[in-house]
Amino acid sequence: MQKIQLLSPRLANQIAAGEVVERPAAVVKELLENSIDAEADRIDLDTEGGGTRLIRIRDNGCGISKDELRLALARHATSKIQALEDLEAVASLGFRGEALASVSAVSRLTLTSCVEGQESGWSVFAQGREMETVLSPSPHPRGTTVEMRDLFFNTPARRKFLRTEKTEFGHLEEVFRRIALSHYEISFNLRHNQRTTYQLRSVDSRAGQESRIAALLGSEFLDNAVLIDREASNLHLWGWVGLATFSRAQADWQYFYVNGRIVKDRLIAHAVRQAYRDVLYHGRHPVFVLYLSLDPTLVDVNVHPSKNEIRFRDGRNVHNFIFSTLNKALADVRPSPQAGPASPIAENSVDKQREPYLQSSLYSHAASSPEPEPGALYAGASNVGNPCRVHIPAAAQKCAWQQHLDEPQSGYSPLEKSVLHSSPSQNSDIPPLGFAIAQLKGIYILAENKEGLIVVDMHAAHERITYERMKKDWHGEGITTQPLLVPETLSVSRAQADAAEENQELIRKLGLVLEPMGPESLVVRSAPALLRGARLSEIVARLLDDFARYGLSNRIEAHVDNMLSTMSCHGAVRANRKLSLDEMNALLRDMEHTVRSGQCNHGRPTWCQLTLPELDKLFLRGR
Repeated sequence: MQKIQLLSPRLANQIAAGEVVERPAAVVKELLENSIDAEADRIDLDTEGGGTRLIRIRDNGCGISKDELRLALARHATSKIQALEDLEAVASLGFRGEALASVSAVSRLTLTSCVEGQESGWSVFAQGREMETVLSPSPHPRGTTVEMRDLFFNTPARRKFLRTEKTEFGHLEEVFRRIALSHYEISFNLRHNQRTTYQLRSVDSRAGQESRIAALLGSEFLDNAVLIDREASNLHLWGWVGLATFSRAQADWQYFYVNGRIVKDRLIAHAVRQAYRDVLYHGRHPVFVLYLSLDPTLVDVNVHPSKNEIRFRDGRNVHNFIFSTLNKALADVRPSPQAGPASPIAENSVDKQREPYLQSSLYSHAASSPEPEPGALYAGASNVGNPCRVHIPAAAQKCAWQQHLDEPQSGYSPLEKSVLHSSPSQNSDIPPLGFAIAQLKGIYILAENKEGLIVVDMHAAHERITYERMKKDWHGEGITTQPLLVPETLSVSRAQADAAEENQELIRKLGLVLEPMGPESLVVRSAPALLRGARLSEIVARLLDDFARYGLSNRIEAHVDNMLSTMSCHGAVRANRKLSLDEMNALLRDMEHTVRSGQCNHGRPTWCQLTLPELDKLFLRGR
């Protein structure tokens, strides 16, 4: 065993660099954050060899004075915090004072800067080894240029772990994308191997923000995203959330910013995942660009050296706010007259022109019901096996469309009847999903609206409608608790037992009665009636895990919803079930006024729009 001794400055900096500088992308992140903290409104980034040969970042920020240049390369030297009070309310992106020191320890670094009023710029050079620095005059406008060359030249073992140039540049580009999405007021330029990759101008409007998002993520993201903006309890959340049908196989398009800092926080991830739980196809990941603003004293950013992880002082409140905002935004996405499935309309806002087409039927298991008589609407949910007739309001009968449906049609073939039911394009009463004109293969409903052709998967659509009504009935009546004939004893961890004690009232509201039987033992006295036959031990264990981690849980609700989803799936109209035009139109009207009707319970889309231009393109019309 060797004697205890102080590490050399060189070795200490190289160890510290291992925490901060993992690859070229990490260097870009630290240097871009420094430029933003310097209040620059223009940042130019040049790279070569995926960032291993060269990274040069130039900004027009406040700059660094000659007397502070050498100190800027020292460890734990920063101008961003002075006392513990500053650390408890960090407002800057960088604050540890390790970035430049760590980068200079594993590369050849040149720092050139000029401040307002200084006659000329000055440059300081360092290249690892014993961290000696050389200061010299250098012409430079107001601002700072950081040039890093030959990353890991003095640590060849770490250089071997770098990937190909293409892979490293991909990581670097992703960091650039994340930073550019966080500060729209700054113009960013990225060049790689002397070729321009991005030129992003500063913007100060919503349209400008969307143009930057389109440049970085593609216009398809905005075409399938919902804009949200909500403020409550000193929390402000705004941004864009993708529709459930526009999901990805990887969690790569997930950008969440807290006070301008991109973060990866498990509490936030859990809230987002729960908001998409009812609509996202299994194995898929949602896409979003979201910004959360709150008091800096309520969040701790000094958790990880890379500053990606944070900790909230009131995690439960933040979780509930994010979940409720996203859940409502996704639920409000319904068909609108001007656009396709991506168009949101406010909850409870009913277009007066569409009121004649509303119907309030209850749903039953259509698979077990007999064929309805002509004029009866599709089957509904509480009278199992007994389809109920639905009265069509008199206002609907006065509509030109309803009069058209009532015209005598004897003597026409089925195809001619379908053509007769097509809607006049000039009719102002056409609802968003239009009117049914035919049924295809007993699976799809074909309808015509102002934009063109609507195709609806009738089973998926009816499944969502039935599911939402069953959920509404379930939550309206509340959770019915049933005492267990034989109480079930569970072995739990100390953390789970503590969570059960701290959240006893909330757990009781979920229909569970838990009593401690020892330091690591609980007994279940009562459970929700709908969970009869379920694995209570597994559900309770996961419930308590959620309480211990996030301060809340919706395991019971998720399990109940899963059972209701299964019931609604079996109760929805089946394929090859022949529907009348009245039944199809009733289904379309219910879709327009049902939350989350764009997806079935399993996350699959329920309808799609083919516009006239798209149809014309298919048949080469106009060429």
